[in-house]
Amino acid sequence: MRFFLGTAALGLVLALGACSPAAEEKTAEAPATETAEAPATEAPAPAEPAGPPAATLIQLAITDASGATLSGDTARGQRIFAQCATCHSPDAGVNRVGPSLHGIVGRRAGTVTGFRYSDANRNSGITWTEQELFTYLENPRARVPGTIMAFVGLRNPQQRADVIAYLKANVE
Repeated sequence: MRFFLGTAALGLVLALGACSPAAEEKTAEAPATETAEAPATEAPAPAEPAGPPAATLIQLAITDASGATLSGDTARGQRIFAQCATCHSPDAGVNRVGPSLHGIVGRRAGTVTGFRYSDANRNSGITWTEQELFTYLENPRARVPGTIMAFVGLRNPQQRADVIAYLKANVE
């Protein structure tokens, strides 16, 4: 019985070693052999991008309940924003059930041209700073009583920071 357990453990160690990042690096470093068809002076073909574009971390002017300053991940923010996209667009001049959120950071509430706001939102006196958006997105109805926005909010602080980073980065 010990022989079988020992053999199985050794097999597992060898399998893990073969699949480790260090083993992959050693394989990638192996010299390429030249062939007559591809001269050594020919430049290699550019690599195809693998998967979705890399996320961009943006440091935000947001402090959470513990006093920590948050960063936001634009790629995660874009995925989370999908639930907002039912009513809002990140594109300039595109109003839906809710106003366009293009360039929202730094804008006064209730000022998107062509959108009919509730009196509560239009008269809130809010300027959408990163911190204000962070607070609002947690519970919109608590922050602006009387708003017609039906969204209940994002309870997760990191998700709110990610959405804000996405909106902030989406102004080009």
